[in-house]
Amino acid sequence: MNNFTFLIAILMLVAGCQTAAPAVDSVETEVEALLAQMTLEEKIGQMTLIEKDSLTPADVTDFYLGGVLSGGGGSPDVNTPEGWLAMTGGFQEAALATRLGIPILYGSDAVHGHNNLEGATIFPHNIGLGATGNADLMREIGRVTALEAAATGVNWNFAPTVAVVRDIRWGRTYESYGENTDLVTELGTAYLSGLQSGAVMMLGTPKHFLADGGTTYGTATANIMETDFLLDRGDAQFDEAMLRAVHLPPYQAAIDAGARSIMVSFSSWNGVKNHANPALLTTMLKEELNFAGFLVSDWDALSEIAPNHYDAVVLGINAGLDMIMVPYDYEGFTQTAIKAVENGDIEIERIDDAVRRILRVKMEIGLFDNPLPTEDLAAQIGTDDHRALARQAVQESAVLLTHDGEVLPLAIDTPLIFVAGEGADDIGLQSGGWTMEWQGRAGDITLGTTILEGIEAAVGSDEQVHYDSQGRFARIKDDEGNPAVADVGVVVLAEPPYAEGVGDSADLSIDDLELIDRVGERSQKVVVIILSGRPVMITDHLDAADAWIAAWLPGTEGQGLADLLFGSAPFQGSLPVSWPRSVDQLPFDFSNMPGEGCEGPLFPYGHSLQTSDSFVPAPCPS
Repeated sequence: MNNFTFLIAILMLVAGCQTAAPAVDSVETEVEALLAQMTLEEKIGQMTLIEKDSLTPADVTDFYLGGVLSGGGGSPDVNTPEGWLAMTGGFQEAALATRLGIPILYGSDAVHGHNNLEGATIFPHNIGLGATGNADLMREIGRVTALEAAATGVNWNFAPTVAVVRDIRWGRTYESYGENTDLVTELGTAYLSGLQSGAVMMLGTPKHFLADGGTTYGTATANIMETDFLLDRGDAQFDEAMLRAVHLPPYQAAIDAGARSIMVSFSSWNGVKNHANPALLTTMLKEELNFAGFLVSDWDALSEIAPNHYDAVVLGINAGLDMIMVPYDYEGFTQTAIKAVENGDIEIERIDDAVRRILRVKMEIGLFDNPLPTEDLAAQIGTDDHRALARQAVQESAVLLTHDGEVLPLAIDTPLIFVAGEGADDIGLQSGGWTMEWQGRAGDITLGTTILEGIEAAVGSDEQVHYDSQGRFARIKDDEGNPAVADVGVVVLAEPPYAEGVGDSADLSIDDLELIDRVGERSQKVVVIILSGRPVMITDHLDAADAWIAAWLPGTEGQGLADLLFGSAPFQGSLPVSWPRSVDQLPFDFSNMPGEGCEGPLFPYGHSLQTSDSFVPAPCPS
């Protein structure tokens, strides 16, 4: 493999030719031939993954880097498809300018659509998709995500998260499909298949290996942004039988479905950091499960496995890490890794194994044949068809928790509707974390339709719907000049956006519950919509509303919720996690889960209602 080969490939790409994926024997032959030509510096370079703001294209050439990524919010200065193509293409051209011309992987956390790109289609987060239970829908979402990301030169997705969440106080709960291993396995595998088998193929990355959703409360060791983590980066404290029964099956299924990249978890298992655990990374994953792809570390994870950088590099690579995400200090990492090999602390065979795995995957996905992004896909970003798919996902994900049997569906000609809550008219709040920024943020952050806009479009009359974020409607008068009473009040409660351990919560509280009573004073009926990444504590407030809806974090297509309110689509979602009565019930003992009654959850796993149903949980003694 040489630069002449790449020139031919580029010319074929420009001409619009497509090259089929090479045969296995051909790939192995090419990998070995290329590996034999590589210096130690070039090999270590291939193992190095850097965040795009920490380097220039020239650095990619000088250090033979194997990958570049956009972290949360890692968009170019001009956040358009053209801006992205210029950025990713510049890095790729720099890689092709190296002696051997090995193309880079360009990665991003496109965890619910291409969520760093303004104007992209943003799907519900995984917790909502878990509520759909629809594997066919997952495949389509994977396909669309791959298409919109490829339009910007991103060929590697750090998704899907296949964690089985066991304690919903975890800030990453919304990145999980749910608490049930079979559900997570089915949906995660379907999404991965969609990413990797469409007309445009994107390398997926099941994560985070292993048991990141099973850590024990209060065992976290990290302290990012001076935030007290409670579960994220914690310790999974249970035996191997549970590890294998609950947390391993999604990975075996993903490997069987073609996973070629897996990301390792920050967390530990029984006191040993996963990034430094050869029993998990090499013995279990690579040898027992026959994983032939490559393992990638999480963001700066080496810094958490040993206080000394040299020791951390040696521990991580010897444990089985292949590509190392060192987002800032690629020069320090490469020099340290080279020194460790020269000192004999890392065997060259381990380096060759890692590089062999990386090169193999790059060839398998056709990166050598089509290394440069193309502009012809930009028209696919945020299309009507893609937004219709996201709208369907919203419709299928929302769960009707309680209902008086009468208030829903709302009539299109309902004379007066009050809408309250900041989340009712805020794309940022309804999208959550990992949207335009790592932690997400409130506001008009990208294109989309808010819940309020969906309601207004459904009724078609400016006189019917009145909105006040604080639920103060005294200014609205009836025909006699008195404060009006709405036929229905819709209250939208929203968790503030968060990501990872920053979202770990001890109490699972949600703000603005007083809005329910305030709106109820001026409404005959009240419907509450909850925007959240997990169940929140509502037990003491259930009687204040006539219907409660768990809408999760639906993304950019808020009209999907309006479809449910007005009956143009039926409620289909079922709870992918158990909804506790109080945080005192957490963590649930899933091997001996309490059933109905006051000892059990407020709403059990699988809970689902239709608008024809009437249901409110019986009160329990306080």
